Amino acid sequence: MKLTVFGATGGVGREVVRQALAAGHEVTAVVRDPARLDHAPHERLEVAVVRDLTDEDALVPLLTGRAAAISALGAASNKQARLAPVTGPALRAIVSAMDRAGVGRLAAVSAAPVGPDVATDGFVARRVFLPLLRRALRDLYADLAVMEATIRASGTEWTVIRPPRLLNGPRTGTYRRVVGAGVPNARTISRADVADALLTSLTDPSTARRAVGVAA
Repeated sequence: MKLTVFGATGGVGREVVRQALAAGHEVTAVVRDPARLDHAPHERLEVAVVRDLTDEDALVPLLTGRAAAISALGAASNKQARLAPVTGPALRAIVSAMDRAGVGRLAAVSAAPVGPDVATDGFVARRVFLPLLRRALRDLYADLAVMEATIRASGTEWTVIRPPRLLNGPRTGTYRRVVGAGVPNARTISRADVADALLTSLTDPSTARRAVGVAA
C-alpha cells in the first residue's frame, strides 16, 4: 500500500513510518525538518519537506496515487496550540487535498479527553481528574476537536484514534481497543501501539467513519 504520513517526525509518526516500512508499504513522509525523521534511507521511503501544512496545493502531489493518508500531527504543548493551532488548520488542507488527489482513506490520532467520558469510570476520574486535565490542556484539546470536526465533515473514509497518555515503549499489539467509544480506565499506551492502531485501522472496515479508543 502507498501511504502518505503527516507528522512523521513526532513520536507516533516515526513509529508509523517504521512499522509501515516493515510491513512492506511505500511511505511518503511529510516533514518540516528532515533531520528530525531519524530514519535510515530506504528504497520505499520518500521524504517530502513541506514548511506550511495549510498549503493545499503543495500537498496534492504528495497524495496523488496513494491509497491512504495517516496524520500523526499534534501540538507539542498547550502553549503551542494556543499560539499557533496545528492539527485543525492542517487537517482542513489535508482533507481538501485528499479529495483533489482522489485519496479516500484517512487515519488520524487525537486524544481520549476529546471524546466523551466513559460511564463505567469512577467518580474521581470523571468528575475530578478529567475536568482538571481538560482545563490544563484546553487549547490543545480544542485544536484536536476542530480537527475531528473537520474530518467528520469530509468525504473521506476516516478513523480517529483516541489514546490516553503516550509513553515510549515497544509495540505490543495487545492493547485494548473500543470502536465508537473510550476504553474503560484508560491511563497510558505506547506510541508504538498507537502507530499500530493507526495502520491497522486502514484495512479494518469496522473503524470507518468511527472514533476508536485505545489504551494499554
